[in-house]
Amino acid sequence: MPAPCVLIAGCGDIGSRLARQLLHHEWNVHGLRRNITQLPAGVHGIAGNLFDAPIPTAWPTAAIDYLVYCATPTDRDEAGYRAAYVEGLRHVLDWLAQSGQRPRRIIFVSSSSVYGQQHGEWVDETSATAPGSFSGEIMLEAEQVALNSGLPGSVVRLTGIYGPGRSDLSNRVRQGYSVASEPPLFANRIHADDAAGLLAWLLLADAKGVALESCYIGVDDEPAPLAQVVDWLRERLNVRQWAENSSLRRTGSKRCSNARAKATGWVPQYPSYREGYAALLDD
Repeated sequence: MPAPCVLIAGCGDIGSRLARQLLHHEWNVHGLRRNITQLPAGVHGIAGNLFDAPIPTAWPTAAIDYLVYCATPTDRDEAGYRAAYVEGLRHVLDWLAQSGQRPRRIIFVSSSSVYGQQHGEWVDETSATAPGSFSGEIMLEAEQVALNSGLPGSVVRLTGIYGPGRSDLSNRVRQGYSVASEPPLFANRIHADDAAGLLAWLLLADAKGVALESCYIGVDDEPAPLAQVVDWLRERLNVRQWAENSSLRRTGSKRCSNARAKATGWVPQYPSYREGYAALLDD
């Protein structure tokens, strides 16, 4: 059997981590981004802009078995999100149609921002989606574009991604920020390697004939109050002073469940913030 071929549209940090994992399994990997010199070795680069309607000149002509749409907005406003997630996805679907390519499955990388729960509720893939922000609303719209494309599709709603190059929280703790402990503000997170690992796991499962669900949540095993995470980071960073009136403020408080993802056999390498941040700080 020939190795499966995957096209990662928006092959940035998470896409590149995914590409390396699939290359390890001897998959044929295409990565689309503006600057293909930053792609991992072994990835077939497609220089292109998701925001432009014309098909990239280097678009592959051979069959594509899987499409992973993993975009990042250039601008963090409503127009930027719509361009990245809705219009960009439509462009890629159009390029597939123009090329006569019909992937076995689309995986759209979404976000837990589609949930608007604010009181510490447990959330899973069946929970109500009532986002309180334009970003969540646009993500929901883009999910429907993927799921209604006429191709088999799954969306993966990633929670707060952290890892190398994503050290905002630890940097703020060093600066003396504090978080109110009551009522608890639950935060959900996933290490960047685990985010890519879940995507790879689902692709590998589908390639083996495992029936996938239309939606998964990507999160570690232990949603935790943000104040607890900050306290742990203070100990590790030896931070002894902080301003009680200089609080990190977050919108929403929910606990996301990874039960559906784990039921497939996936296990996060970093099951909680402790293992993940310990590895990050050690590096």
